[in-house]
Amino acid sequence: MENNTEVSEFILLGLTNAPELQVPLFIMFTLIYLITLTGNLGMIILILLDSHLHTPMYFFLSNLSLVDIGYSSAVTPKVLTGLLIEDKAISYSACAAQMFFFAVFATVENYLLSSMAYDRYAAVCNPLHYTTTMTTRVCACLAIGCYVIGFLNASIQIGDTFRLSFCMSNVIHHFFCDKPAVITLSCSEKHISELILVLISSFNVFFALLVILISYLFILITILKMHTGKGYQKPLSTCGSHLIAIFLFYITVIIMYVRPSSSHSMDTDKIASVFYTMIIPMLNPIVYTLRNKDVKNAFMKVVEKAKCSLDSVF
Repeated sequence: MENNTEVSEFILLGLTNAPELQVPLFIMFTLIYLITLTGNLGMIILILLDSHLHTPMYFFLSNLSLVDIGYSSAVTPKVLTGLLIEDKAISYSACAAQMFFFAVFATVENYLLSSMAYDRYAAVCNPLHYTTTMTTRVCACLAIGCYVIGFLNASIQIGDTFRLSFCMSNVIHHFFCDKPAVITLSCSEKHISELILVLISSFNVFFALLVILISYLFILITILKMHTGKGYQKPLSTCGSHLIAIFLFYITVIIMYVRPSSSHSMDTDKIASVFYTMIIPMLNPIVYTLRNKDVKNAFMKVVEKAKCSLDSVF
């Protein structure tokens, strides 16, 4: 990035300037962040410890938990700092770093959800060939591909954003360095940057959604061909959690990125951003735990082992 700007730092306005809301918001977001870390770390540890969960579906789910920790951590600590000590300044390089890591993890989550849909398609539609289709190598390649695309997308977005000049206002009407909010401050010609954001985001979202829709179309056809209740009960239970996660993620991403900047409302963007940067990473492990018997059983085994260990000590 060229040093073609007079701005050395940005000011994040945050969610609200009302003093009476600072402490309640700090407490609420701290609890949300702690639940996010506990839930997702717990999910990763549970999958690692229980051999019954060493399957492709849980491999992708553990990566999803890792990504949820990543992009929540890219945003939430700075938000909490701003609420606690009202430190709303963020340096030029820190803003670029925050935007980069958020873009990486959000893009990886996008493609992980599509990989999980393909995994469900292979499990439901071709159960006899599932072990030969979703091999360890295939799963690893899909996961690595998600991370590679994430880093490529983030590099393009950051390079495009910070090639612009920022020589007037440095006040970002947001609570983190999100690209739509940052490029509005540029005194350079920014139509190309806005176009790049919409085109790349649209491609990423709709390509992943196309994979998801095609996968679930075949899953639905397969389920409709099953004549017994027990036959389609298990596919529905395994796919239900994934569909909830898909709906929560894509509805907010489309609101934020797959539309022209002229239609953006800062208040609407902030609400949507709170949802996908803080709420969704917290909800994902809860959704997958509540609707998944395998995870519940693995959790109970870990609890029983912990009780036995404590009983032997005392």
